Amino acid sequence: MWRTAFHKSTRSTLATALGAAPIFTFILRAALTSAVMVAPLPAVADPFSFSTGSPDGRIGTLSRPAGIGQLETETADDFILSNPTSITQATFTGLIPSGAPLSSISNVEIEFYHVFPVDSGPPSGNVVSRTNSPADVEIAAATRDGAAGSLTFSASLLSTTFTVANTVVNGIFKEPNQFTGGEGPATGQEVSITATFLTAVTLLADHYFFRPEVSLSSGNFLWLSAAGPPDFTGDLQTWIRTDGTGAVAPDWSRIGTDITHQGPFNASFSLTGDVVPLPAALPLFVSGLIGLVLLGWRRKKAAAG
Repeated sequence: MWRTAFHKSTRSTLATALGAAPIFTFILRAALTSAVMVAPLPAVADPFSFSTGSPDGRIGTLSRPAGIGQLETETADDFILSNPTSITQATFTGLIPSGAPLSSISNVEIEFYHVFPVDSGPPSGNVVSRTNSPADVEIAAATRDGAAGSLTFSASLLSTTFTVANTVVNGIFKEPNQFTGGEGPATGQEVSITATFLTAVTLLADHYFFRPEVSLSSGNFLWLSAAGPPDFTGDLQTWIRTDGTGAVAPDWSRIGTDITHQGPFNASFSLTGDVVPLPAALPLFVSGLIGLVLLGWRRKKAAAG
C-alpha cells in the first residue's frame, strides 16, 4: 500500500514540475508502473548443472601442484554459461595409483579461466596456437583451495582397475618440440572427486575454462578424458601446460591437436549451482530511464528556447 501511494505522489510531483508535457507524462507513467510491478517480485534462483559425461578411456592427463623436482602441471577444459551463475560444487574423475588409499588425496584446488585473449598478454611464440586457449592467468576471485579453507572435498572409488589408452604426464614442451605422441597407456584406480565451495563462485554469462588440481601423498592424479568435442555448441578441447622455470606457462598447448595428434579431447567433469536471479535492484534501471528522459526533455526545451 505504501509503495503505491509513494509512486503516485512521485509521479504527480514530477509531472507538475515538468509542466505535464504529454509525451513525458506517458513515459513516466509507464516507467513508474513498471517499477511498481517489478519491485515486489521475489527473486527465485533456477538450478544450474553442466556435465561433459563419464570417462571414455582415451587419455589421462596430469593435474598436480609443484613439488620437489616437479613442475606444476595444469589441465583445463571449457564450459559456457548463458546466464550469470553461482557455482557451488564441482565433480571430476581421474586416476590415482593402484592400491593408493583415497586418503592419499591431500588437497584439491580449483581455478577458473577466461578464454584467451582476456587476462592475457600477446602470444609468446612458445606454442603452436593460443586461439581458444585458457587465459594466461586465472580469475583470482574464483579460485577455491582446500588448503586455504575455501572448499571441502570428498573422493569415492568408482573402479579398482581402469585403463587409459594414452597419457600426458611429463612430455609437455615448447614449440617446435610439442609433439610427443603421448606417453602410452596407464592403469590405476578410477576415482570421483567432489569439491564443495564454501563461498559460491559467481561468474557472468561467458565462456570459461575449469582447472582442477589434485595433490597426492604419492604418485600423480591423471584427469580422465570424456567424449567429444563437440559435446555442446561452442565446445573447445582440453589444454595443458607446465608452470615454473623453463615451463610452457603462461601459454597452453592443445593435448590432442599439438601433443598427441589423436584428439581433440574433453575432460570428465560436472558443475552445479544456481542461476543468479533477477536483481532486486532492477527498479534502479527504471529510475535511470526516467533520468535519461528528463535529460533529453531539458535539452530539447533549452534548444527551443
